[in-house]
Amino acid sequence: MDIKSIDGDFTICKVNDFSEVNFNAQYCFTAKTDEENSVVCLTRDTPKNTAAREDGWRGFRVEGVLDFSLIGILARISSLLAEEKIGLFAVSTYNTDYIFVKKENEEAALRKLKNVL
Repeated sequence: MDIKSIDGDFTICKVNDFSEVNFNAQYCFTAKTDEENSVVCLTRDTPKNTAAREDGWRGFRVEGVLDFSLIGILARISSLLAEEKIGLFAVSTYNTDYIFVKKENEEAALRKLKNVL
């Protein structure tokens, strides 16, 4: 398993609706529940109708297509970063997992994950 840094700053936000989300942006992760609409995107692509936001995140991609039968990948990554007192925000897609850490923790997170995974 290999971890790759993604160029650019990310924002995690809550939007009133998805009407201003740029679904053609390079990275656009959305989630909808009975309580909220969330978006993770490059900061430059943050929708204007954002109700709450947190800037300053950096992203990593777990390289390669991950089979659904693989167990514990996010748990392992989370544990490794927890050892370094680094919080994370994770997003999973059909093919792989994406990990986001605060910008000030980017180098320490990458160093820890590259040395162990």
